[in-house]
Amino acid sequence: MLRAGALPMVSEILFTFLILAVGIERLFELKVANRNRSWSLQQGGQEHSSGHYPFMVVIHTALLFGALAEVWIFKRSVDAVMAVSMLVLVICAQGLRWWVIKTLGPMWNTRIIVVPGFRRVDGGPFKYLAHPNYIAVAVEGFALPLVHNAWMTALIFSLCNAGLMWVRITEEEKALRLLKI
Repeated sequence: MLRAGALPMVSEILFTFLILAVGIERLFELKVANRNRSWSLQQGGQEHSSGHYPFMVVIHTALLFGALAEVWIFKRSVDAVMAVSMLVLVICAQGLRWWVIKTLGPMWNTRIIVVPGFRRVDGGPFKYLAHPNYIAVAVEGFALPLVHNAWMTALIFSLCNAGLMWVRITEEEKALRLLKI
């Protein structure tokens, strides 16, 4: 375990860069989502159940800031095996998320938008999982803070995300029933 001194400061700085990288990746996702939202609406798409969206933005933003704050304020010690294990999970979650984005193409979005005349996608990761993007979010939301032992952030995000995902998946399934299957 790393303890007080210069080495923990290095780990905190590296963790900060990791969080910044994830934040930049999120901004890129939002750019893709906004482009896809415009495309979907031009195709006659209808947005469904947007009331939970602001809460989703808040908890995803809080995940990044909370992990940083917890690490810097509480000076969490780092276990190398845990850090590497959690980083591998974060990378795998990112890979799954981008597989979803590639599979859905212009229909991928951070909002629930149904485009009339389109079928529910059943290829790519959807061949194996009903909601693979939400699995990626859950894994990343748990693992990212634990890269640097920010266990309170991991726990709080996971609990908030579980409630959000219950609402989100329920609403998404209702909207997807509108598609021709």
